[in-house]
Amino acid sequence: MKKPMTTLVIRLSSLGDVAILIPVLYSVAKRYPGDRFCLLTKPGCSAIGVNAPENLTIIPIDTQSKHQGLKGILRLIRELPVPNKVADMHNVLRSQVIGRYFRCKGAQVAVIDKGRKDKRALVRRNHKRLVQLTTSLQRYQQVFDDLGYDASLDFVSLFSEKQKHNGSRIGLAPFAKHPGKIYPVEKMEEVVRLLDQRPDTTIYLFGGKDDHRVLQTWAEKYKSVESVAGQLTFPEEIRLMNNLDVMVSMDSANMHLASLVRTPVVSIWGATHPFAGFYGFGQRSEDALQVDLPCRPCSIFGNKPCYRGDFACMRQLTPTQIVEKITAHLS
Repeated sequence: MKKPMTTLVIRLSSLGDVAILIPVLYSVAKRYPGDRFCLLTKPGCSAIGVNAPENLTIIPIDTQSKHQGLKGILRLIRELPVPNKVADMHNVLRSQVIGRYFRCKGAQVAVIDKGRKDKRALVRRNHKRLVQLTTSLQRYQQVFDDLGYDASLDFVSLFSEKQKHNGSRIGLAPFAKHPGKIYPVEKMEEVVRLLDQRPDTTIYLFGGKDDHRVLQTWAEKYKSVESVAGQLTFPEEIRLMNNLDVMVSMDSANMHLASLVRTPVVSIWGATHPFAGFYGFGQRSEDALQVDLPCRPCSIFGNKPCYRGDFACMRQLTPTQIVEKITAHLS
């Protein structure tokens, strides 16, 4: 009888990257029920394991105190189950130390190829190489393939069914971690105003604590709008996304979370580009709204200032264009 394997999967952050990993990880875990899989990630990402396979355990890592620095990493290693295989899906110093330690103990280790050279070519200012790169999901699959697993996808959704409802339900997540990925707030409010005119429609606003003030202002101003920012637990937020007709999102974690529950996403792209490989799982390419400019993309993560100075990649996209794409999903 084949001895059960323990595989340590390391993807520490961010939430969107962990969300991209879920379809691959769930597919592999369900295909190998006799093996044990442990996902090591940050506490803010650990709640993403909704309806996880029984043989998958999510282990939070406390990089702010208990597991901080080299001593913290060594303490973490002593706390982890000894794996037969290590899937390093992050390829940063902390994951490299963990992988090398367990390799010395006899574990098989596979490390993700992030394709940094191709990504630099995609965003360089002159002579861009504007082609579709290997997606993050495909890179995760390759790591499992290198460990001898069949990483083909059979994941569909975190939930087996969607709740029926009357009227239209629209989700809107207007913010992102970096400025280069945020549609201008005044233009997004115009999107909200136009959607608010639709009969029998509810618009749910998603965001973090820092976004609460703006979202609450919109909720008080427009009759069909409700802000759920900071009001729901993570599982409740995912379940609400599952029951939406369409989600509107920046290139952010919310695009990936909605994708995990088969909700169509109208995504808005500025400094970044779907070609970098971070597009939502199962989403249609025509639902990515973007302006073709020779300077795009100028950043992989949206964390660089606009060197044109006018943020044209977002400002040339009109609220009407966004609303038309949304209503196409509701008709």
